[in-house]
Amino acid sequence: MNEINFFIDGREASAAEGMTILEAAKANGVEIPHLCHADYLQPTGACRLCVVEVEGQRALMPSCAVKVSADMKVSTKTERVVRARKMMLELLLSAHPKDCMTCDMAGKCLLQKYCYEHGVSDTRFKGGATYNYPEHRDNPFYVRDYNKCVLCGRCVNACAEIQGDFIIDFAHRGFATMISTPLNRDMKDAGCVFCGNCVAACPTGALRERDAAGAAREWDLQKVTTTCPYCGCGCQLDLNVKDGKVVKVTSNPAAPVNGIALCSKGRFGYGFIHSPERLTAPLVRENGELKPATWKKALDYAARRLSDIQKESGSDSIAGLASARCTNEENYVFQKFMRAVIGTNNVDHCARLCHASTVAGLAISFGSGAMTNTIADISQADTILITGSNTTETHPIIALQAKKAARRGAKIIVVEPRRIQLCDIAEIHLRQKSGTDVAWINGFINVIINEGLQDASFIESRTEGFEELKAAVEKYTPEYVENITGIPADDLRAAARVYAKADKACILYSMGITQHTSGTNNVMSIANLAMLTGNIGKPGAGVNPLRGQNNVQGSCDMGALPNVFPGYQQVSNPDARKKFSAAWKAELPESPGLTATEMMRAATNGVIKAMCIMGENPMVSDPDIGHVRKALENLDFLIVQDIFLTETARLADVVLPAASFAESDGTFTNTERRVQRVKAAVAPPGESKQDWRIIGELAMRFGYRMDYESPERIMEEIASLTPSYGGVDYERIDREAVHWPCPSKSHPGTPILHTGAFTRGKGKFVAVEFSGPDETPDSDYPMTLITGRILYHYHTGTMTRRSRPLDEHVPQAFFQINPEDARRLKISDGQFCDVESRRGAITIAATLSDVVPEGSIFVPFHFAEAAANMLTNSALDPIAKIPELKVCAARVSPRAEAPQMLKY
Repeated sequence: MNEINFFIDGREASAAEGMTILEAAKANGVEIPHLCHADYLQPTGACRLCVVEVEGQRALMPSCAVKVSADMKVSTKTERVVRARKMMLELLLSAHPKDCMTCDMAGKCLLQKYCYEHGVSDTRFKGGATYNYPEHRDNPFYVRDYNKCVLCGRCVNACAEIQGDFIIDFAHRGFATMISTPLNRDMKDAGCVFCGNCVAACPTGALRERDAAGAAREWDLQKVTTTCPYCGCGCQLDLNVKDGKVVKVTSNPAAPVNGIALCSKGRFGYGFIHSPERLTAPLVRENGELKPATWKKALDYAARRLSDIQKESGSDSIAGLASARCTNEENYVFQKFMRAVIGTNNVDHCARLCHASTVAGLAISFGSGAMTNTIADISQADTILITGSNTTETHPIIALQAKKAARRGAKIIVVEPRRIQLCDIAEIHLRQKSGTDVAWINGFINVIINEGLQDASFIESRTEGFEELKAAVEKYTPEYVENITGIPADDLRAAARVYAKADKACILYSMGITQHTSGTNNVMSIANLAMLTGNIGKPGAGVNPLRGQNNVQGSCDMGALPNVFPGYQQVSNPDARKKFSAAWKAELPESPGLTATEMMRAATNGVIKAMCIMGENPMVSDPDIGHVRKALENLDFLIVQDIFLTETARLADVVLPAASFAESDGTFTNTERRVQRVKAAVAPPGESKQDWRIIGELAMRFGYRMDYESPERIMEEIASLTPSYGGVDYERIDREAVHWPCPSKSHPGTPILHTGAFTRGKGKFVAVEFSGPDETPDSDYPMTLITGRILYHYHTGTMTRRSRPLDEHVPQAFFQINPEDARRLKISDGQFCDVESRRGAITIAATLSDVVPEGSIFVPFHFAEAAANMLTNSALDPIAKIPELKVCAARVSPRAEAPQMLKY
């Protein structure tokens, strides 16, 4: 962009062409007061506080809406300008509460700030209209006080431009004008998702967080920028700390992934940090009860028992679960402990339950099992194919990019059994039967090939195996696919054409694709579709698996898997083993270990006798929980490191109190392979410690030195042994975005994978045949059970259900059932029902919704007291060993009376 010269307040200055006067002034260190303007929103010129004099113009000009031009002469502080601003401030004060200059929003309220700066403490415009609105407390998240509203419109624009939901707007006229929902309904009824982006945009006290109201003046707060602990988006946010407590979370406009945007969990889900239920001291089981103990006693006992089992039954009788909730550094140290100290490759984590099939499938097709493009890239796509992902609920910030693309004119195709929110803006919604994904994808490929819509040049130059694929999909005509999937043949043809004809088409998918016995085949089919149309290795395209947890990508990268060292270096490779053996000064096992699902079976059979579990809660997250309980209870010894006494920790022999993300230093790697810093904002409660310290102290009791002085030193070791992280260090990622692979300090990182060649050389088409789910409905269990996440809770609920606004908003378990099924079964909305499968039963309240198709029910898995995974099937994908969590047979029976539910 060209630079131009202009004059501001009598001095020469420069600015980028296209800048507004306000932007140019800011770039040159000149502050111009403004209320309606925000850098991340389109200018509106509503408040008129930002007026300036421009030579040659008769009227004062709104600096936020007028572009600077060459040689323009701008004056920002003339008597005329100041007089106009004072009048505007007085007009705003005339309708404002009398406590405006002393209210608790001091330091945050821009109106108050500008009044002080301009010496405006009272108003000449008295006796006019004054607001007298009731304070709205119609939701658990934030308060609406329209008496303090200055009608700047920033909240309206944030809802429209950032969130894309258009929930609020200006209502009425003249002095009665106010911000309102349609028909002035409560926020929940209006469709608000409580992202709080309007709260972040508000320049006064009209919108404020309920839990933070009156907590502190802005100047009393210390802000620590860190990375969100929830989904894999990798949003950055600011923890606001006062007196050693996190009192609120605020947006950081400089956040590279999300900017000002956050979701309800990121902004309001921090209450767990200071929950009175936090573990604060080690616990050791004595006479059947967990009792407080010293760190020395707990670690000595843990080391002695593990050592005894190691000697008596061998190293492979011990297994460990690392954690996608913990930092890269902690996962690295954990897998190192299991391999170098215990001497086993029996190490895994929850990726086995979510994206193990992604890692396996994309490694076969592309050579690398990771998201190919960036999050920002999604907004540049011409067509977005979304399947197996309820993106607005599971990855809300990524969904904003899809909405942004749609507003730009991109076409969205949703292939999903349920009618998710993105269907409202989709060009096409294909509603397939659960577990039939290979069939419809092969149907797409059949149409594209038969109509000559494939990218022949890309196929010829960059792939192999096309003829085998072509032969395999020949029978998957749209009519043949309709018989399998239920998707009308003509609708499938239309969707395939839309995808194939786009210049830039990207695919977003998540666990609706991966959590099947055919999960790896599903992923390879998606890879086939992308390669067929040349949508790999370029902006706005790609295959983009959306990682479920904050650091599930990093946990995989760090080698918390049974078959690979950090950086996906195979444990069976003698050269890799020799390298890590020399660095770790230990003999390392060469045979791949057991996966998480295999560990539970081995524990039930007595093969695995001890387990170390860090930050995982398989008693809620794993399939067939009844079997998981038997497995854990059959162990001779169980150690759990966690921040709460989870359902899993209650079964442990030793429980070690860990630090949360807010008390930890380290890094997370998000779904787009971006490595980002996590920074401690408060001290850990009681005697709790960061997981890497706990593991290091345990290792020392085995005579193995693992006494790192800081997480930064651990990252240095990671970089020295992991080629894809070779150029990663704390100083660099604090300064700039780094996407792996980044093999050296001089390497720029790799935002888009496979640009010139695939990691494996040529991309591999894999001919995949459809095979149905392991379990389908029958006369005994006539319904299809689908499980998944909801927006307001997360994973096993240990954090969100201890965060007041989220838990108050969705306080109990529920399942969704189609109204037609409910009518047939005589179930009313809110009625408690027994939901059963061949593995177990739960009692849970019904919600009638046409989101789910007839014959299916949807159960969120966040609620331990009605755990969806009491029902789910533990049948495994033969390649990735991922369980079929997304489909099983179930039956529903209404109850005459509500049960006595246990409080979480």
